Amino acid sequence: MGAWELLLAGLVILFGLCGVLLPGVPGSWLVWAAVMWWALKDPRPVAWWVLVGATVVLFLSQVIRWALPPRRLRPTGSDARLMTYAGVGSLIGFVVLPVLGAVPGFLAGIYLCERFRLGRHGEAVASLRTTMRAGGWSVLTELFTCQLITAAWLGAVFWG
Repeated sequence: MGAWELLLAGLVILFGLCGVLLPGVPGSWLVWAAVMWWALKDPRPVAWWVLVGATVVLFLSQVIRWALPPRRLRPTGSDARLMTYAGVGSLIGFVVLPVLGAVPGFLAGIYLCERFRLGRHGEAVASLRTTMRAGGWSVLTELFTCQLITAAWLGAVFWG
């Protein structure tokens, strides 16, 4: 697989990661489709193992998301800025404390956004709880799954 095709697959994965945070964009499916396209173009066994792992993790994520409340973030006052803070926090957490840091990073991003918006600690914590109950766990589950798939893809590309 050439460098341009790898770059294109990486851009689709990046768009999918951003799409998780945007309503109406099938982010996790874009990430999976980019990994599938890469696996079809790259004949190495590691590519197929990454695709199988991505498929299993994505399936488990969908099962978990069906058990969680549906996404209803708009009525709680969630906006693009909140999702941006949550996504950046999750990414920073994922990098600083590999894999497991995505969850506290996501929560910290929401808290930080609400603290700036509302100004008080108690109100920010209450807003964080409301956001997570209104569908934040569903978004976090999908984003975490996409981050795991992306990390596996990057590992296979650079070290596989």
